[in-house]
Amino acid sequence: MVAFPAPLFTMPGAAFRRHRRFWLIGLTLLVSSWLIPCDAAAQKPGASAPLDKKGQTFPARPTVGNGALAPTALQALDQTVSELRQTRFPSAAVKTLGASGDARLAWVLHDLLRFANRQHLPELVTAFETLTGAALPPDAYTAMGDRLLAWDLPAPPAYRDIKRDLFLLIEPRWAPFFADADSLIDWRQVGWGGVYIDDRPDATRGQSCPRGCIPALDQPRVTPASEGDWYPAGGTVFGIVINGEARAYPKHIMEVHEMVNDTLGGRRIGIPYCTLCLSAQAYFTDRVPGFSPLLRTSGLLFRSNKLMYDVKSGSVVDTFTGRALSGPMRQAGLTLPQTTVVVTTWASWRQAHPRTTLVAQDGGIGRSYPLNPLGGRDDQGPIFPVGDVDPRLPVHEVVIGVTGPRGQALAFPRAMVQLALAAGEQVMLDGVTVRSEGGGLRAYVGQREATSQQAFWFAWSQFKPGTQIWARGADTSAGAQVPQKVR
Repeated sequence: MVAFPAPLFTMPGAAFRRHRRFWLIGLTLLVSSWLIPCDAAAQKPGASAPLDKKGQTFPARPTVGNGALAPTALQALDQTVSELRQTRFPSAAVKTLGASGDARLAWVLHDLLRFANRQHLPELVTAFETLTGAALPPDAYTAMGDRLLAWDLPAPPAYRDIKRDLFLLIEPRWAPFFADADSLIDWRQVGWGGVYIDDRPDATRGQSCPRGCIPALDQPRVTPASEGDWYPAGGTVFGIVINGEARAYPKHIMEVHEMVNDTLGGRRIGIPYCTLCLSAQAYFTDRVPGFSPLLRTSGLLFRSNKLMYDVKSGSVVDTFTGRALSGPMRQAGLTLPQTTVVVTTWASWRQAHPRTTLVAQDGGIGRSYPLNPLGGRDDQGPIFPVGDVDPRLPVHEVVIGVTGPRGQALAFPRAMVQLALAAGEQVMLDGVTVRSEGGGLRAYVGQREATSQQAFWFAWSQFKPGTQIWARGADTSAGAQVPQKVR
């Protein structure tokens, strides 16, 4: 059990900032965090005996109610919000929800993890076990989230409103995200990542967020490659080339900011980096009809991925796909176009692109960056719940994900691809060829580049269910490999 310095809803802002790192570690155990378009569950092929990230089966899915909630449950929900507003934990209401017999309310119990201290956590665990009919293992906090995601229980009626009332107690500036009643957000899977919203209209001067956020960096200062000896030759960079102009973004700087808005090759781009997913994308943010997006990190998470949004329109945008999920951009049916990010070493990138620029050592804002800011945080596997997983690869296997010419999702395990290419073998799957360039990997359909990105397998497979996996030595030139059924 994790001990916290104070209940979340009673901790003063200064105290929270002092304990911020502690909270981030603790919340990795307490908060499951997902957001997906509402039709994603329907796209995922069903299977018997889904497996968790440890290869174990889940308990049987509990029976759920339908129709309206019972009056006693509605009263308990009202009592929950009322007491939290008075900085009291709603113990009696939690007990009532646990005894309601309506397993849809397990989502609400899970949301309340964000407000519980050590004293009240056992009350939530007991209520959850009573409601679902299954005992939780010692790692009860992550197990709660894993089970709910795997079971895919329906949400209770008016769940968006319930979630809004709870989450706005944490961060009132999330209100625009709840305003779109027709959004594509599945509110069951939204979680708090432990920091607050970055809603600064300008992030070029390095101002901090008063309450603590993951601060984006806009238009960072860059230097020529000749001035880049400060960065280790073997240090990881995210390399991007647009219209012949190359730039390298050092990983340790991206781990601090997780979002950079830049101009490269005459195009404006937004570059989110999800440290939890090991995934960096580059989206074009110019030439978007009716909009000029400026991307920021919300402080919320979805399916162990950061939730980004456009600070100008308040629209939520899926970080993994670029699809607008709420707000005016969703109403316009927009998906931001994407270009390839190559993950490689600084030495390899500089050799392949001698005229490249590199983000300045201080980010252009006079800041110092530790070379390993995360300190091995993800070494033991995903730190947030990931639910049922596709068991064909380990959850933290690094893959190059590609969307093929027919819209098919393909994954190339990075380590195996590198071995094959080093041996002079061709790497091809369903018409997509992967080549080594600049120490990293790029995908092609014929001579035309196909947009690709690197990610952990658990992240790619949950956003791209049904993915075909390239296997060394298999006849995959025309997609001959038939993937196993995805759990």
